[in-house]
Amino acid sequence: MEAVRKGTCAVGVRGKDCVILAVEKKSVLQLQDPRTVRKTAMLDDHICLGFAGLTADARILIDRARIECQSHRLTVEDPVSVEYITRHIAQIQQKYTQSGGVRPFGIACLIVGFDHDDPAPRLFMTEPSGIFSSWKANAIGRSSKTVREFLEKNWAAEMSQDDAIKLTVKSLLEVVQTGAKNIDLAVMEGFGKVRNLTLEELTAVVAEIEKEKEAEAEKKKSRVAQTAASREAMLTGAAAPATE
Repeated sequence: MEAVRKGTCAVGVRGKDCVILAVEKKSVLQLQDPRTVRKTAMLDDHICLGFAGLTADARILIDRARIECQSHRLTVEDPVSVEYITRHIAQIQQKYTQSGGVRPFGIACLIVGFDHDDPAPRLFMTEPSGIFSSWKANAIGRSSKTVREFLEKNWAAEMSQDDAIKLTVKSLLEVVQTGAKNIDLAVMEGFGKVRNLTLEELTAVVAEIEKEKEAEAEKKKSRVAQTAASREAMLTGAAAPATE
């Protein structure tokens, strides 16, 4: 759990007909290839996984989950459901908590996707202990409690895709101080329909959020000024009869 708490933050948000998965990217070293440092992975055409914790542990789980997805296709001739692959990952994690000579996986996962026979978006979380649960919106990694509280206040049912993206980016900005360049965001719009937002698109979303914050701050400032003015007027009015 300590490895998860110190890991980079990941956020999942379910919208009306989409599901968003965003992760905080660590700053890449000057000579490092950024494509080799990823915190999200596609398990199948319709399922995406994001994680917080030890990257090496995640690589093993991702490989096993991908093999299970392909094995299921060959055996059943249907793609796996999101819940099925989540349960499979959680089973592997749980097995490593009770066997001798091994240590538990130091990662928590957010798994998003669509089932082939259901248009509703799905979002699941697994913990190092092997527990898994379904969520409307959730966060894992560092400062996940702060981000989760933010999501609880601002999440709404039947959110459009744009609103879900904005909420996800807003929640990550509670943790990420460097803006769009350190955010990796994937949008799943339906079964097998997934796209990653470019840096330009993310920058535009962040700029829009900053504008909204500035407008809100201006409103707050004007409200405070109006309250102070009305209080001063009341005090002046109360003092006038006393002098007479």
